[in-house]
Parts: sequence; C-alpha cells; structure tokens
Amino acid sequence: MIRVAAVGDIHMGADSQGLLRPAFDTLPDCADLLLLAGDLTRHGTPEEARVVAAELAGLAVPVVAVLGNHDHHDERPEDVAAILTDAGVRVLEGRSTVVDVDGTRVGVAGTKGFGGGFAGRCGSEFGEPLMKEFVRYTRRCADGLRTGLEELAEQDCAVRIALTHFSPVPDTLAGEPLEIYPFLGSYLLAEAMDSAGADLAVHGHAHAGTEHGMTGGGVRVRNVAQPVIRRAFTVYHLHARDRAAPVHSSAASAGG
Repeated sequence: MIRVAAVGDIHMGADSQGLLRPAFDTLPDCADLLLLAGDLTRHGTPEEARVVAAELAGLAVPVVAVLGNHDHHDERPEDVAAILTDAGVRVLEGRSTVVDVDGTRVGVAGTKGFGGGFAGRCGSEFGEPLMKEFVRYTRRCADGLRTGLEELAEQDCAVRIALTHFSPVPDTLAGEPLEIYPFLGSYLLAEAMDSAGADLAVHGHAHAGTEHGMTGGGVRVRNVAQPVIRRAFTVYHLHARDRAAPVHSSAASAGG
C-alpha cells in the first residue's frame, strides 16, 4: 500500500511562516511521500519561496513538486525552483523522479501544464502567432509529461503518478465558471496520461473546483487545491500490485 499525500495552491507569503509545518510534521505517520501541485507562493518571489522552503526543509518523507502560474508571476521560476531544491524538494518540469517506498518504486512525472481547454471547446494551432504559441506551449508541457511517464515505465515503477498544476480534465473544474475552463487546463495533458499510462493524476489551480475526476482512458484525477480539500493535505492509497483506484483515506488540518 502506497500512501500519497498531496496539496496544491498553498499560496504562502511572508506572513505564512509556520502555518503548515505542524501538519507536515505528522506526514511520517500517514504518508510515504508528499506531492505539491503548484502555486506554492503568492507572487513567485524568492522571499516567498524561502518561506515555503522553511516549511518543507528536513521533512521525514520525500517531497515532489511542480510550480504553478503564481510561482511564475515574478518571472523568476528558476530561482523559486532552486530555493526549493536546496531545501530537498524535487521540483519537476517535463521530468520524472523515482521514490523508493520500502522497496517499491514509485514514479512521479511532472509539469506545470497550461490552458487551452477541452475537447470540443479548445484552442488550436491556427491563426495568429500568439494563439499558435499558446497551444504549442501547452503541447510542449504535455509532451514533457508523456516522456516522463514513459521513462518511469521503462524504470519498472510499480506505481506511476502524473503531477500537474493545470487540470487535465473538466470533471475537476465543476464549480468554476464555464467561461474560464480554457484557462484552467487542457485535454492535451489527459491525452499524455492516457497514452503513456498513469495510476493517479494530481493537480491544483481550480480553487472552486471538485476533487474527483477521470480521464477518458480511466486515469483517476484528483484536484488537491487547498481551497478544494480544505486541509493541509489529503492522502490517497495506491496498491502497487494491482494498481487499484486511489481511495481518499485521511487528511490533516492546517496547523496540525
């Protein structure tokens, strides 16, 4: 049984120091790893990144993260990623990593992802250069995710997880205004998951969305934005042998 803790959209700032650490310190009792689904800061400044790093430094479980749109706002995502990496966080963008859980290889492939919309209501690589680049950027993110998941399959991982900030499906956006769906995710991310294979997909970004969803190919999708799960993190159980569906099992409140 693999216990996966996850949360996104914690949006930490200078006044957030110590807010989540008491809950994170309980992770060894209930989880084998922690996934962070982007928007870890409010404006993507190094100062805010250092607050996040202090919350995560020295945790007794591996931490894997992707950045979100807020983490790009100050146009210094490399600095944010470097600060988190120095604190021991594995920050992914078009890459993958493997976590050993009592001899079981758990693989995580990650990308921020981007918008574009979903089948039948999506942008296309047609027309003005800016529109083409919008969709091509999403496609590059999805291609990186697909490559990461394929690499994990080659490394014989018993469990493979897709970690993004933007959503791969409209299911987990239910509750958000329909008009902004194209800015909350893209079907290209789901296509990458379905073609390469994954046992669980975790994302954030949609604060007014819904926790549970599924890709067309049957990958379980979970929106772990903190305003959705309303706790410091939530935990899913995965069976490595038969790759059963993840089951929501436990949670922790901010502050412990």
